[in-house]
Amino acid sequence: MIKLLHRFREINRFSDIRKDKSFVSKSLAITVPVAMQGLLNNGLNLIDTLMVGRLGETSIAAVGLANKVYFVFALLLFGIVSGSGVLTAQYFGKRDTKNIRRVLGMALLLGVSASILFLIPALICPELIMAIFSTDKDVIRIGASYLCVICFSYPLTAITQSFVSSLRGVNQVKAPVVIGVVSMVTNIVLNYILIYGKFGAPELGVVGSATATLTARILECLTLLIIVYSRKGPVAAKIKELVDLPIAFVKHYFSTVTPVIANEFMWGLGVTMYSLVYGRMGEKAVAAITITQTVEQVLVVVFQSISAATAVILGNELGANHLKKAEGYAKNFIFLQFVFTFVVAILCYIIRWPIISIFNVDVTVAVFISKCFIAFILFMPFKMFNYVNIVGILRSGGDTKAALFLDCTGVWLIGIPMAVLGGLVFQFPIYIVYGMVMTEEVYKFFLGIIRYRKKIWLKNIVQSQ
Repeated sequence: MIKLLHRFREINRFSDIRKDKSFVSKSLAITVPVAMQGLLNNGLNLIDTLMVGRLGETSIAAVGLANKVYFVFALLLFGIVSGSGVLTAQYFGKRDTKNIRRVLGMALLLGVSASILFLIPALICPELIMAIFSTDKDVIRIGASYLCVICFSYPLTAITQSFVSSLRGVNQVKAPVVIGVVSMVTNIVLNYILIYGKFGAPELGVVGSATATLTARILECLTLLIIVYSRKGPVAAKIKELVDLPIAFVKHYFSTVTPVIANEFMWGLGVTMYSLVYGRMGEKAVAAITITQTVEQVLVVVFQSISAATAVILGNELGANHLKKAEGYAKNFIFLQFVFTFVVAILCYIIRWPIISIFNVDVTVAVFISKCFIAFILFMPFKMFNYVNIVGILRSGGDTKAALFLDCTGVWLIGIPMAVLGGLVFQFPIYIVYGMVMTEEVYKFFLGIIRYRKKIWLKNIVQSQ
């Protein structure tokens, strides 16, 4: 009887959510701007792919593989800013501005340093890097020319994302949306001019795309800094506040953030291994998976925004010692995630062919893309729960080692062996291999539920700071 009552309670959770005005207002205030920012960023990637796609499948494959370098860097950076965001959110719940600025200082130091480590090899030996991902000479040549330019955007991205994460942690999420609009418009206009040589400009192809993106990143970074420091909020730190890093604080920072950094880097490195397999399955397979994943990134924005809101709101409540409220909010977010999964899955199924028709690909690639979408839809419930649980709930309370275990064992023990078996040993079509790789999400789903129910994440990690 108790179990039946508990289930009835969960069924009526939507009614409970609607009645909780505080939860709804907080969630919308963070989720909507973060979703809009994500749509702008991923929409920009989609537009880039569309414009480059007009140059042919080889160019799509080259840019897609070249961006795997950025992908690994972006995941390492996400680990830094995500882990920092956990602390920022809890310090904001405690109203501790001094330590919020210290966290920002550490994020900038680590993020910019990491960007330099990726910039140098991309600039010095781009062909060697491209050869890791593909054996096709044309793909290597085109990708290397793109990489030499786009690598200069890495430090700018590190600065921007460090500030955006801090703004999000203190519930200031509107500025990044405004900046995203400016960046997107700039990139689209310059893409059109520089890729195709319009208005008297030289026709630069993929180099034009890279130049447009770099210019947009410069504008994005400068605009963000101007907005932050003109408002003089909790994130508007002076240089001396950013570098005021006592040993005790640094130790506490790394104890929380290191597992997140290791998590994202090792997971990203593992996902890059998938690209090594895809790159050896042929140009059509690479083009198909590049387009599929670009479109998927737009579709999963809603779940990324829910997980971001989860981490911030739960972090604020945990930092204020509102543990019971944080637990209730976590249940709300899980419920919302499943509702939105159902909606997005239907949307993905309906729009897959209209989206595919936009790209300049042959029938074989188009069919591959459609079947990859089907595989994505089938595994969506597992993947989207993992977004909210690992990135949002577990990390909000500092249970970062569990998140590290789930992500890394999933990709290295399940995903990579499946990719190698399917793509290289049995030589299955790309959509079968992609479905095999996605089984890692099922593994993480079941272990993640067990970890969530243990409630180890339900704690204040900045109480003594």
